[in-house]
Amino acid sequence: MQPAPPPAPTPPAARPRWSARSRRDFIVFLALALPNLVLIGTFTYLPLLNNIYYSTLNWTLGSASATVVGLENYVRFFTSADAPKVLGTTAIFTVTTVGGSMVLGLLVAVALNSRVRGTTFARAAVFAPYVLSGVGVGLVWLFIFDPGYGVLSWLLRGLGQQSPQWINNPELSLVMVIIVYVWKNLGYCAVVFLAGLQSLPKDVMEAAALDGAGSFRRFLSISVPLLSPTTFFLLITTMLSSLQAFDLIRIMTPLGSGTSTLIYEAYLQAFGAYNRAGYSAAISVVLFAILLVITVLQLRFVERKVHYS
Repeated sequence: MQPAPPPAPTPPAARPRWSARSRRDFIVFLALALPNLVLIGTFTYLPLLNNIYYSTLNWTLGSASATVVGLENYVRFFTSADAPKVLGTTAIFTVTTVGGSMVLGLLVAVALNSRVRGTTFARAAVFAPYVLSGVGVGLVWLFIFDPGYGVLSWLLRGLGQQSPQWINNPELSLVMVIIVYVWKNLGYCAVVFLAGLQSLPKDVMEAAALDGAGSFRRFLSISVPLLSPTTFFLLITTMLSSLQAFDLIRIMTPLGSGTSTLIYEAYLQAFGAYNRAGYSAAISVVLFAILLVITVLQLRFVERKVHYS
């Protein structure tokens, strides 16, 4: 006679899907997150969707009526004679300002990382231009670059030289704005790089010094690779900031002569002599698409080379 099979185990009682604690936590989450989500949706995503819709209209700013034209504004922009110039100016401005701010910021951070007297004051002085108003910075530098009564013109006349036409020459206008923008933003890069330098493991640097590596060799072979997370962060933030730079360009070159980047061209088309709000919205959407693609590519490919400790 075979023994009776053991009784089947009793399944555990199913827990309620929404316990009192879960409901309470969810209510707290909504109370904390919902206001932020409403603000982000209202002031970020809703204007973005409206701008995409406006880009499909033939609309003069201030007019009570508009005509739907589909993608005509985009076709008009990419087939216009100004499109290569605007896109080229945007690329030159972004590459030079990002590269200049990061390279100079890293060099300044290395200098500020040394243990000498006065570094605290130097750090504050380097970072100060970044927090200043772009309008104020632009006005001050206009006084320096002005070919008639500027400080630089006065110094050059004292040396028997004539001042370049920084404001009237389109090529020099772009150089002028790039110089000022790099000067204003290198303090931000320097402070972030300085924080990265101070967080590097000292035992690795000491071991390299014991192996006979000089300071320059340690900087290139150890510090720079270990700073890759900081470099990646600055690359994203400074590139997005440069592509959206507006205040300095508006103050130093009101007509956009030689400095018409995408964002400033959108401003001129909407609020300048044309009042083409739909066309301006299309240029803004093009800028948004470029920002989105650059960010995705950086997160997809550049981050692979980042060494997180």
